[in-house]
Formats: sequence, C-alpha cells, structure tokens
Amino acid sequence: MGLMTRTYQNFWRGWLKAVLILCACLCLAGGRLEAAEISTLRIGQGIGNVRIVFDADSTFDYNVFLLTEPRRLVVDVDGIKVNPGLEKVAEPNSFITQTRLGVTENGETRVVLDLQKPAVIKKVFMLPPQSKFDWRFVVDLEVASEREFASKAGMSHAVSSKDGGSAIKSASKNTSSASKAVSKKSNSKKIVVLDPGHGGIDPGAIGVSGVYEKNITLAMARELKEVLEKNHGYKVYLTRNRDIFIPLRDRVKIARGHDADLFLSIHADSAANRKASGLSVYTLSEKASDKEAAALAEKENKADIVAGLNFAEHSKEVSDILLNLAQRETLNRSAEFATFMVQEMRKSTHTLQNTHRFAGFAVLKAPDVPSVLMELGYLSNRSEEKLLQQKSYRQKLAKSAGRAIDKYFENMQHASVF
Repeated sequence: MGLMTRTYQNFWRGWLKAVLILCACLCLAGGRLEAAEISTLRIGQGIGNVRIVFDADSTFDYNVFLLTEPRRLVVDVDGIKVNPGLEKVAEPNSFITQTRLGVTENGETRVVLDLQKPAVIKKVFMLPPQSKFDWRFVVDLEVASEREFASKAGMSHAVSSKDGGSAIKSASKNTSSASKAVSKKSNSKKIVVLDPGHGGIDPGAIGVSGVYEKNITLAMARELKEVLEKNHGYKVYLTRNRDIFIPLRDRVKIARGHDADLFLSIHADSAANRKASGLSVYTLSEKASDKEAAALAEKENKADIVAGLNFAEHSKEVSDILLNLAQRETLNRSAEFATFMVQEMRKSTHTLQNTHRFAGFAVLKAPDVPSVLMELGYLSNRSEEKLLQQKSYRQKLAKSAGRAIDKYFENMQHASVF
C-alpha cells in the first residue's frame, strides 16, 4: 500500500511539474508578445543615398511617406512599441538631422526623421530573423532634386505594408489603351531637353559628301521632339532650334533652366578610318573608356573655343565640384538611361561593339540632370552618311529613343517605391 501511494505521489508531482513548466513557457511567450518593440535605429550613409534600419522583435504594419516644409521622412507603425531612445540617432551623418516620436490620430506610433537633403524613397522592405539579427525593417532613400522630392511627397505616395510593401511589379506586355493614356498623361510632367550638337560657325564633323554634322543633329532633334511630344506625351525643349552657336556650358544651363528630368545631346562622328560605323552612347566619366573616347571628348569640348571664348577655363575648384556633384547624384541615372538606349537602338540600327562608352564631355556635366550623349553614326562612312540624311531612318532612330526614354522613366517610377 505504501509503495502504491508513493507511485501516485510521484505521478502527480511529475504531472504538476509539467503543468508548471508549460504555464511558465506560456507566460514567457505572452510576456514576449506584449513586450515586442522596435528597439534600435541604425543609419548607414552611402554616396547619394542612405539606409535606415529599424531592429524589432516582430513584424508590424507600416506606412512610409515624405512630407515637405520642412523635409521629413515619416514612418507610421502599428502593433508594436517603439523604444523612446530612437529619438537619439547614434550614427553621425549629413542626411538625417533629427529623429522625433509621436502618436497619430489612429493611435499609431509615428517616427519622424528630418531630412537635410531632398530625397525619394528607393526601397522599403521587411527582413525576417536571420543569424544574429531579429526582424529588420529597412527604408532606403536616394538623393533627388527639389522638384522630384516635392512630386513624391504626401500620403498619396505612401508605401504601405497593407498594399503588399514595395515589390516591383512588371508591366504587362499587353498594355490596354486606357493604361497607355494614363502613362502618356503622367509623361506630360516629365521634361526632356534635346541638344543638337554644334551650330552656327561650328559645323561639327563634315561628311564625305560635304554634309555638316550641325544640320544632321538639328534635323534629328526636331524629329525626336515631335515623336516624344506627340506619341509619348513628354514636354520637350531644344537647346537650339536654328543654326546658331551655343557654348557647351550654356547648353547645360538651358537644361537646368528648364528643370529638365533628362538631357540628351545628339551628335554624329567622323573618323580617319572610312570603314568605321555604328551608333554609340556616352555618359560622363573623368576617365575615358578608351583612347578614341578621350579624343572625341577633347574634340567636342574644344567647340567652346571656336567663337573666340574659352568657357572651359574654370578654376579647378569649380570643375572638381561640378564633376563631383555629377558623379554623386546623376551618374547612376545617366548610366541607367544609357543602358535602355543601347538596348533599344540595337533593335533598329547597327551599333559599335562597345556601344556604351565613357568620356569627359563638358556638355554632360549638369550636376542634377541625368545626361547622355548619342553619336548617331559616322559621317565619314558613306553608307551611314547617306542613312543619316534620310528622314525615314532618323524617324526610326527617334522611335527607338522614345521607347528607351519611356523605359527609363518607368524604371525610375518603380524604383521610387521599391
């Protein structure tokens, strides 16, 4: 009887111990759920961009958007506490000046980050626990112009977890006429400046039959302007619409004066080798991609001396600042546009083997306007010179350029909410 009693006692003790352990685990789990919070804020600054990382105990709902006057990034979070210590930004940076916490009318916690520079939202995403990290909520910002920042500000441009976050969705190939109309309407807000190379007393390259580059580039620019405005809905300006000489840096000023979203300089090349042929696309780089690119840039930059005024003689400090700004804020976008240009032009015409090239063109140095220079072909090649004098051929190039410009702006639109 005593043995039986002890057996029952041991059974009940074991059962009670198991229950207590289970209750303790449930309490701990419940305690952890109640204590879930965004614990820290980390900021990492790159060249022209900044990454903001929120470390959290669990996933949560969010709304991320920009506000003006003053410039602010707003992050509204729901279903999680926020550590008051987030108001102290640990990492020194020149992008975010202050962090503040508040509560919205809906009871959500609002994190406000004051921005020193205009920017757009590049990426927003949530990372699940991995390695030594718990949940991480990431917001990437990219430096932008004041106008672009203002166009992306407001709740209407918010990135929300309820809308599936920030995944880029590929556009359907079977675009409806209605969506095309909407796209064309949105394009009307985009400004493209076309720059017909040379002009006036500067004829540019002279073809084998005596045709002047300045006339080919002006004809091409006029036809491209018509295509972009009529078929794509862009607002297009020309740096020159007649046979006049305009210094290179004045062309840059014209683009910036129109608050351009994109700048395309149009040229035609020539070479001692009469067999040389093919279209090419250039973007800015202090270091040319090859000797030919360097020689071409030097030749084009000397156009400013033709009228007896050497506009290239800026101080080294000013030149360095311009180049630095161009590289930091527009070089990547210029390269993206060049990529689309190459893709589309290869579908319609012969291109050089290394189609996308790099050189120090003065006309590409607008500090806040993505800029590309397109060499239509070689006037020193009899076949290409003949093609470039044909309106039908220039229109074919214009249609390809229009598709490339569409892709560029579509890509930028997706990137701003990724």
